[in-house]
Amino acid sequence: MVAEICLLTLLTVLRTETLPLDVVPLLHAHAHNDYRHDPPLLRALEHGFTSAEADVFLVDGKLCVAHDFEEITADRTLRSLYLEPLRQRIRKNGGRVYRDGPRFVLLVDVKSAPASTYLRMHEILAEYAGMLTTFRPDGRQEKAVLVIVSGNQAPDLMRDQPVRYAGCDGRLTDLDADAGADLIPLISDHWGRHFRWRGDGPMPAEERRRLSDILEKAHAKGRLVRFWATPDERSPARRVLWGELLLAGVDLINTDDLVGLQEFLLEHECKRLP
Repeated sequence: MVAEICLLTLLTVLRTETLPLDVVPLLHAHAHNDYRHDPPLLRALEHGFTSAEADVFLVDGKLCVAHDFEEITADRTLRSLYLEPLRQRIRKNGGRVYRDGPRFVLLVDVKSAPASTYLRMHEILAEYAGMLTTFRPDGRQEKAVLVIVSGNQAPDLMRDQPVRYAGCDGRLTDLDADAGADLIPLISDHWGRHFRWRGDGPMPAEERRRLSDILEKAHAKGRLVRFWATPDERSPARRVLWGELLLAGVDLINTDDLVGLQEFLLEHECKRLP
């Protein structure tokens, strides 16, 4: 662990000291491919995001953060870019990522072999157990950060663990699955594979009903909902679609545009979240 706490980690942790403490936390804001922002995580926190996504590869025992294998560098790890800065932030803010704020979702998209990557991830997450929502046979213990594993998952392995520090990212095909929110706390899917509407003109009534049904089923089992590949270009149509997602009760609105979604949500959610 000590070797992994490198210069990048120290600089990242130091930068948490300069983050504004009065930013409004935005419960619905999810930073898609967050690691592509400069700096990762911290830029999202500056804009009040309460959810961020990191792609990881297992390389020589490290969970390296990158979109493609060719982009991997030894100093950019899940520990250095996310876990350590989150821990420092939580210590500073009295046990929360945002002082008196909501939980933070860390979505980890696994790009390498499922079982070996998850087992190493479990070992690393155990070092941060004090800040992570924990799943045990006697129930779920809520803490400052909820980790959810996406991409190449090992759900059977995770299901059989007596103690876990992460849940699985489900798909719409899992809406009726017997597995509860302790195993699948989030349902994510590709917007365009289920909806034709892209924000141009009013949303068709049939598609609005379909979205409502999805949210009703997911929320009945205590699951969050997120869609990726929604229109994210700088256009009025994007804001119309965000409005429909917010109205329907979609929990995490996916974006690469941190400023744009922050401005939109602040316009629609004027008071601080509990």
